[in-house]
Amino acid sequence: MPETPVPPVILGDEPGSFPYGVLAERHPAIIRQVCDALPYGPDVRRALDALLENCTKGVIEPLPGDAHDLDRWRTWGLDAYAGRSWFEVPWLWSESYFYRQLLEATGYFAGGPWQGIDPFRPSKLAELAAPETDAELAALDGLADRPADEQAKALLHGSLWGNRADLGFRLSDPGGPATGTTPPLVADAGAALWSLLPPGGTGTLCLVADNAGRELVPDLLLVARLLEEGRAERAVLHIKPYPYYVSDATTADVLDAVRRLTEAPGAAAGHGRRVRDALSDGRIELRAHPFACAPLGYEEMPAELYREFGAADLTVFKGDLNYRRLVGDRRWPPTTPFAEVTAYFPGPVAALRTLKSEVVTGLDAATRDALDAAEGQRWRTSGRHALIQVRG
Repeated sequence: MPETPVPPVILGDEPGSFPYGVLAERHPAIIRQVCDALPYGPDVRRALDALLENCTKGVIEPLPGDAHDLDRWRTWGLDAYAGRSWFEVPWLWSESYFYRQLLEATGYFAGGPWQGIDPFRPSKLAELAAPETDAELAALDGLADRPADEQAKALLHGSLWGNRADLGFRLSDPGGPATGTTPPLVADAGAALWSLLPPGGTGTLCLVADNAGRELVPDLLLVARLLEEGRAERAVLHIKPYPYYVSDATTADVLDAVRRLTEAPGAAAGHGRRVRDALSDGRIELRAHPFACAPLGYEEMPAELYREFGAADLTVFKGDLNYRRLVGDRRWPPTTPFAEVTAYFPGPVAALRTLKSEVVTGLDAATRDALDAAEGQRWRTSGRHALIQVRG
């Protein structure tokens, strides 16, 4: 356990707080978005209407008795939380269970015609088809003329910022989007990350992916680059076994991203072919462990994941949700050392994360004070700041 006193887990029961807003406003909006995106029939729409009423005014209800993952969710806390308000249980748990119940309502796990249909797929595909994606992929045409270290740094920062900024911007200013007087990159351990993946490496890189679409594309580009440079012999891309948190990446999303690359003009197509070849020959392996959708922190990961991460040269956690699960979904003082809260992790670990929730660790006091003075607490959730943190 960290030397810093451990704060309680974050709940969603404080009106006006960021977690409360997610439960009270974002989740209903997601249900409405799903209803608009696909032509579900009356039965599914009634189930979605019932979930909308339940998640805002009701209590947590158990899964059906024949649910394939009922025992798993009971292990993850369902017995303890059923019958309680969505706002009065750990926020991470409440969010995760909302998405599980959303899939239940849409028939994702049932034996009917909507089985296996991702309710978020229309928005994911729309993002991949957007003109902004064309511009980002076109920026790859100029990447090959840059020195190798600049190429690597550009791809690292493209992966870091995801869909917050395009690769063209990353090439000209890898610091991140301009935000006024405060630094976009509030912690930068990029040099330490590279030191853990030196050229000539023969080990394994694990990357725990976050979002699909315009964030997954630069993740795949970065992984392919690390393999091409010989910084790792093999990469394991940890994705979600089913749709989760609107845009989290599944196997289908990986295939869509590869297809988007290979069908693009210019240099992007070559990058796409290299990713596809690496998937085909096993240098990139997909992993969709059930714990990827667990409502728990990685401190509670099962033994097989512990062994797998422990054997990797480096495990990189992408994105905000994975960061919360890595360090613990608690209101840590921002100066709490990242190495302290990840001391349980079995091997070298890094976080590439854009700040979109209140959890943050590993900042120096001067940076924290500057952010507080300039932006209040908004800097924690605005997505205008990012960090690269490493514990070797």
